[in-house]
Amino acid sequence: MTPWLTIIGIGEDGVEGLGRAAREALAAAVVIFGGRRHLDFLDDGIRGTRVPWPTPFSLGIDMIASHRGEAVVVLASGDPLFYGMGATLTRHIPVQEMRILPFPSSFSLAAARMAWPLQDVTLLSVHGRPLEIIHAHIQPGNRLLILSNDGETPADMARLLKARGFGESRLTVLEHLGGPRERRFEGTASGWAHERAADLNVLAVECRGEAEAMAYPLLAGLPDDAFENDGQLTKRDVRAATLARLAPMPRALLWDVGAGCGSIGIEWMRAHPTCRAIAIEAHAGRQAMIERNRLALGVPGLELVGGEAPAALQGLEAPDAVFIGGGFTDEGVAEACWRSLKPGGRFVANAVTIQSEAMLVQWQKQVGGELTRLSMAQAGPLGGFDVWRQALPVTMLMAVKPL
Repeated sequence: MTPWLTIIGIGEDGVEGLGRAAREALAAAVVIFGGRRHLDFLDDGIRGTRVPWPTPFSLGIDMIASHRGEAVVVLASGDPLFYGMGATLTRHIPVQEMRILPFPSSFSLAAARMAWPLQDVTLLSVHGRPLEIIHAHIQPGNRLLILSNDGETPADMARLLKARGFGESRLTVLEHLGGPRERRFEGTASGWAHERAADLNVLAVECRGEAEAMAYPLLAGLPDDAFENDGQLTKRDVRAATLARLAPMPRALLWDVGAGCGSIGIEWMRAHPTCRAIAIEAHAGRQAMIERNRLALGVPGLELVGGEAPAALQGLEAPDAVFIGGGFTDEGVAEACWRSLKPGGRFVANAVTIQSEAMLVQWQKQVGGELTRLSMAQAGPLGGFDVWRQALPVTMLMAVKPL
């Protein structure tokens, strides 16, 4: 099909900064959709009907589709496929029916202003997203480019960095990039005293931490005290072994059944930005802990389902991996998880009690897989000497569902 929809990336310099193909598409357009700021860039020589985005924004998708077959233009900021409108429209309109004409993204312009090689920078957006996603990326020496939500974002970021012990971090605010009102100002997180920034800004951050700064490792096995918990926590060494068997992959979905404080699901999502997890937990107090832990550790997208398995599992999206950390002995839990697991998916369950271990052994006879027992001890004082204090052994089952 001949493309009828053209998505045009536009910058702060308006139509003057567009290439020939974009100008020709605007001149031929019957209908032009965009934010009011983008539509104001158009002069009287562009005759297409101008339609501002409706509220709620989702109504705009149907409005665009109603003009299928006509020459339609959608104006978007910068690169439409980089945290932009193009990513949304490609989920609703066949790509064969559209063409996309990008403009340099805000990130590209910001990297140019900072002289930072783009491939060495972490790119994030908190526009319409929780600021806490930043926590997963605050590491000494890391450089961040952040698409701000509004003019308060730089001050909010400065407070967050200071609270994490990264008050020495250097912040640079880049406003209205590429336009006549472009401006920059900078300072440290601990000494931030600037006025509210313009709503259209990109924040550049050079992470610098004090000696006591809370910088968590990127590998699985965060310190136990990184998680608020009431004792229902898969301990660090067992957690690392468990995640190694769950084997997080990009875009994969995990069910963390009997999630406790959410440690397994949180570390699964920290493994890759596209990893997803659903924490299923019946205890109200632990649900609140999961909510706080997912924010504090930078994965606010962790989904929480309150309720008892297996009933709470009904209607959930089929998982690529399942971890049962609590409730394996409850009737129907293991069966429901195995039944819902996608072919080729990984099933991991841990047991501490004799009863749950016996059930793991029986379950292994049904579905196959491997059983592993982990025994660990930590040195501790006894009088003037040190002794090994043995932790309860953990039996682990890992099985892969046949294709």
